[in-house]
Amino acid sequence: MRARVHVTLKRGVLDPQGKAIGNALKSLGFSGVGDVRQGKYIELEIDETDATRARARVGEMCEKLLANTVIEDYQIDLDQ
Repeated sequence: MRARVHVTLKRGVLDPQGKAIGNALKSLGFSGVGDVRQGKYIELEIDETDATRARARVGEMCEKLLANTVIEDYQIDLDQ
């Protein structure tokens, strides 16, 4: 099973890299861009066939290593 994890800073946490990206887009002439938040994407192949167990296992990985849950949120998407 393939798990895709999207990790982003929580709302309210300053995102200087997102701000820099937003400013760069505006300086390149891209108008109409609001708040920009950046994050990271992690793709995992895991040896699991049950979606509930796979989600729990990847969630544990996120809690222990992949995300700093004090300042980051994560979202897990699964493909079989």
